[in-house]
Amino acid sequence: MTTETLTNWARNIIYTAEKLHRPPSVDALRALVAGGERVRVLGSGHSFNEIAEPGPEGVLLSLTGLPPEIEVDTAARTVRVGGGVRYAELARAVHAHGLALHNMASLPHISVAGSVATGTHGSGDGNGPLAAAVREVELITADGTTLTLARGDDRFGAAVTSLGALGVVTALVLDLEPAFEVSQRVFGELPLAGLAFDAVSAAAYSVSLFTRWTRPGFDQVWVKARTDRAEADFPWAAPATEAMHPVPGMPAVNCTEQFGVPGPWHERLPHFRAEFTPSSGDELQSEYLLPRTFAGEALHALDGIRHVVAPVLQVCEVRTVAADEQWLSPAHGRDTVALHFTWIADAAPVLPVVRRVEEVLAPFEARPHWGKVFTVPAAELGRLYPRLGDFRRVADTLDPSGKFRNAFVRSALGE
Repeated sequence: MTTETLTNWARNIIYTAEKLHRPPSVDALRALVAGGERVRVLGSGHSFNEIAEPGPEGVLLSLTGLPPEIEVDTAARTVRVGGGVRYAELARAVHAHGLALHNMASLPHISVAGSVATGTHGSGDGNGPLAAAVREVELITADGTTLTLARGDDRFGAAVTSLGALGVVTALVLDLEPAFEVSQRVFGELPLAGLAFDAVSAAAYSVSLFTRWTRPGFDQVWVKARTDRAEADFPWAAPATEAMHPVPGMPAVNCTEQFGVPGPWHERLPHFRAEFTPSSGDELQSEYLLPRTFAGEALHALDGIRHVVAPVLQVCEVRTVAADEQWLSPAHGRDTVALHFTWIADAAPVLPVVRRVEEVLAPFEARPHWGKVFTVPAAELGRLYPRLGDFRRVADTLDPSGKFRNAFVRSALGE
């Protein structure tokens, strides 16, 4: 009898649970939850830390065996989506009804429930994180019963970006808007000296800046403009003359259409095509989100240690995101700039650099992405998240025995 080796997408985490349970129905899921002493859910596996680790005696769940529920209400402009559905499937279904999500992450292959639970975001000065679209959360609590938390409930601030600490999310209801088209243009070198960051980030619906920190500036700028809005000029850099991939040397064929060709929102807002199936990622990732007012200072601070960062870096992406109301959202209460690092797949040389980056960004109130590699201590997290105590009280009420809290979550909550 062989034992299944359970890993995350990047293969840097090996889960210690005996097996991955894929219940075929909500009733089967309910029984697993009620019978388990420690329960965690593995979404699409795109987290780079032990947030999903239940421990060797715990129950590790996947919701991909549940019916892939996607119910669009065109009159209300909402969609009910099952806990195992990924953004690629959701986006296609929503677009078929002439509707759209306000934002998408760079990779459309990630699960909806897992993405919003960890504070994942897309890009754009006026665009909130993915969790901002959620208006209702349906979850199975520790005793196996179903609970629905909706906007207006005084616990809703804990319900979406929840780290999986409140229960197993079986469905979400998301706000939609009329479908729109986007054109994507890629530009070349953008110097850091004299960078008008606010103007650059406001130049389109979504703007991403990429650098390998081999020099003081950016190698590429990806500009995604809605075609139903006036498109601003981008005078700071020259247009690319060939299709680009964010990581130099990687095939651009896997990326979404460039050169200003208009297309549906869900085929332009992500950086990568939905039909491209990513292999196991030979990479580690970290991300830090800080008040947008600190963008310029933070970038210059990183430039000061680029000789430390560059040797273990594949690419760094800089994006903006609007403030969010979720208590554990890295964008909670403040318009945000996100500094994302894709590292080489070797923790030994990467972790010291991660710690150095955190030291440099600490003066700027940098919050780590919950699904990435970070070393920020629990005491500092408590300072960075002013509503952490409120979240802990909701978690204690809904899950008094801590069934959904693993070592990662307990540390994050300062327990």
